Order: sequence, then structure tokens, then C-alpha cells
Amino acid sequence: MTNSIVFLYLDPCMTIYPPCLSESDRYSLEALRSIHQIMDDDQDGGIEVEESMEFIMEDMKQQQTHKHSKLHREDQHITVEELWRGWKSSEVHNWTLDDVLRWLKDFVELPQYERNFKDFRVNGNTLPRLEERRIPSFLSSQLKVLDQRDKQKLNIKALDVVLFGPPTPPSLNVFDLLLIVSVVMGVGGCWFAQAQNKASKVHVAKMMKDLESLQRAEQSLMDLQEQLEQAQEEKRNVAVEKQFLEEKMRDEIIGAQEEAHRLHELRKGAVSELSRLRYAEEELEQVRGALKQAEKEMIASWTVSGALQQWLQLTHEVEVQYYNVKKHSAELQLAAAKEEAERIKKKRSSLLGTLHVAHSSSLDQVDHKIMEAKHALSEVTACLRERLHRWQQIEFLCGFPIMRNPGLANLSAQLYSDTTTALGFPRVAQSSCSYHSSVHGSVEDLVDEQAAPIIPQMSGELQH
Repeated sequence: MTNSIVFLYLDPCMTIYPPCLSESDRYSLEALRSIHQIMDDDQDGGIEVEESMEFIMEDMKQQQTHKHSKLHREDQHITVEELWRGWKSSEVHNWTLDDVLRWLKDFVELPQYERNFKDFRVNGNTLPRLEERRIPSFLSSQLKVLDQRDKQKLNIKALDVVLFGPPTPPSLNVFDLLLIVSVVMGVGGCWFAQAQNKASKVHVAKMMKDLESLQRAEQSLMDLQEQLEQAQEEKRNVAVEKQFLEEKMRDEIIGAQEEAHRLHELRKGAVSELSRLRYAEEELEQVRGALKQAEKEMIASWTVSGALQQWLQLTHEVEVQYYNVKKHSAELQLAAAKEEAERIKKKRSSLLGTLHVAHSSSLDQVDHKIMEAKHALSEVTACLRERLHRWQQIEFLCGFPIMRNPGLANLSAQLYSDTTTALGFPRVAQSSCSYHSSVHGSVEDLVDEQAAPIIPQMSGELQH
């Protein structure tokens, strides 16, 4: 326990305030001790103002002696602990890696070592270690800076920020200020002259435009005067011509009146044969025109009737197709019912099959399917009879055949010549020159109705 206390007392990191708690703080404290020893020329344990000024001018090669005020402030005798506390509270101590890299690039102007600083992750707390007089040198061994000029520059810049805080932009002297003012005045004068030149050009261009407008207005006034004189001259000519035309029209009216009186006197006489013939020819032309109009209307009505016949035939064929689909569905139901009936017959051929059929619901299912097939066939038969009767009445009223037609494919080709399929239903492969009649198919369907009594027979056999 006694040895531990002695060790803590002898450890420089624990005897200073604030204590250094990490390895980086330990290295920073050692570097600050070395810097303090270099600046303390009389080795009295403190840095005086004169020693700071001498260190700035001789070691750091700077003439800005006022920098010592940032280090001393009101303290004229700086110890190692005071230097450590000032460093811990400074802004540079809290710099991150990005801040150090920005300082290295913008103020030190050595961006070629940026990768080395990144690899070692140099932050603000590491900058005191850049003091290169320590053996082995941190710059040479860790950061791999081998060039003596670069090492000296890094050493001076690092001492500057560690002792005097973050770098400030260089202030302008009187010469630079006068130069900047002169440049600004010169640029301003050039800009003002350019602006005045541009304004004068704009003003001159505007004056020229106004002058041209004035000339055009003067020319327009002269043109209007000429047009006014021409209009007045035309007005005088029109008045003279009007008087002449009035006299001429008056003479023509008098002559026309005389001629009309003479013709009136002639018309009062007997009507000649030639006049009656002319009237007959006019009436004949009127009759011919009426006949031609009636002929055109008759041709138009017949054209409409032909188109109506084709549309009715197409409608009949579409209805026949849907009937065939419905009929096929009913036939499939009938076939399924027959298969079920045959299966039950085979099961009843044995005793076990008879018992199984008697105690199962298959008879009810077959009976249900037979009733559904019977109902579907009845609907198909009723639909067929109604369709035949309806289309026969339509044919009788229209006076042209509908059920006997060229077929669905030909009708679709005639009425829908621009499409490959009509109304979305498939085209029927049928010869273009063969006519068929849907009546024959309908009659055959009626003959097939005799198959309907099979269903009651099947039901009776199953019940037996």
C-alpha cells in the first residue's frame, strides 16, 4: 500500500492538475515539459515575457512579438502546470482529425502528409508531440516525415497553435490595403466607364429609333395626304359617272317600258300553236325529273333492304351458334347421367354391389343428374321451337329468305371486311360458294327430341 502511494506521488501525470488520464495525455504532457524546458532559458521553473519574446523571434523565426500576450495574458511567470492547464482548456486541444487535416492543408501547406496523419489518427491532443527535438523524433518515427525543411515547418506551425491558439488569417498591411483599394477603384472606374458607354449607346440607339419613328410618321402623313387627294378625285369622278349612269338607266327604262307595252299588245292576241307546244315540253321535263327522283329513291330503298337481309341472316347464324353450344352442354349432361346409370347397373349385378347401392346416396345423385339433363333438354327443345317460329314469321314479314343464307363465315366477311373475326366469335371454316340452311339442322334437332323418353326409362330401371 505504501509503495502504491509513493508511485502515485512520483507519477507526473497524477501530481498535475488536471491529471492526465490517458496515454495520449501522458505523451502530450511530456511534450509540453520539453517545450517549457526549451523556452525557460534560466531554468528557474517559469517562462518570463522576455523568454517568450526571444523564443518567438529566434526559435520560431517570427517578428510578431505581440503573440506573447496570448500565452501570458496576466501571468508573467508560467510554470509547467499552468502551461498544461492552458493547453487543456485551449480550442486546439479539442481539435478532431478533420480539424488537424484542414490545418495541415490550409495553414501548414503540406497536404502530401495527409495520408500519414490519417493513418496515425492525429488529433489536437497529439500536436505537442510534433516538437522534433525529442529523441526519437515523433515526426520521423511515427508520421514518416523525413524532409528536414518539412519537419522544421511542421515543428514551428505546431508550436504556434499549441502555445498561441488557433491560427488567424494574415492581416493586411498598408501597402496591401492601398493595392486592394487601387484595384477596386480601377475596377470600379472601368465598370463605371463601361456602364456610361453602354448607357450612351442605349441613349443614342433610342434617339435613332425615335428619329426613324418620326421619319416614318412624316412619310405616313404625306401618304395620307396623297390618299386624301386621290379619294377626293375619285369622289368627283364617281359623281360624274353616277350622273351619266342615271341618265343611261333612265333611257333604258323608257325603252324597256316601250318594249313591254309592245309585247303586251302582242300577247293579247290569240295564243299560237308554238306557245302551247312550249308549255307541253315544260310539263314533260317536270314529269321526267319526278320519275328520275322516284327511281333514285327506289334504288336506295332496295339497297337498304339488301343490307337489312344480310344483317338479319348474320343475327340468325349467331343465334344458331349459341343454340348449338347450349345443345352440346345438354348432351354432355345426358351422357354423364347415362354413364352413372351404367355404373350403377354393373354394381347391381352382384349381391354386395346391390347392398352398397341400396345403402348409399349414389341413386339420389344419379336421379338428380338425370333430372338436370331432362330439364336442360326440355329448355333446348323449347328454345328451338320458339326460334323456328320467330324466324319464320320474320321471313314472312320481310319477304326475303333469312334461315337459308351463305353461312356465318361469308356473312362476316361481307359485313366485317376490315377484321379477321366478327363480333369476337370464331370464324367457321366453310366454302364461300356453298349455301346452307339452318332449317335442316333445326329439324334434325327436333327429330333428336325423341331421345328424351330415354330419361324416364333410365329412371324406372334404376328404381327397379
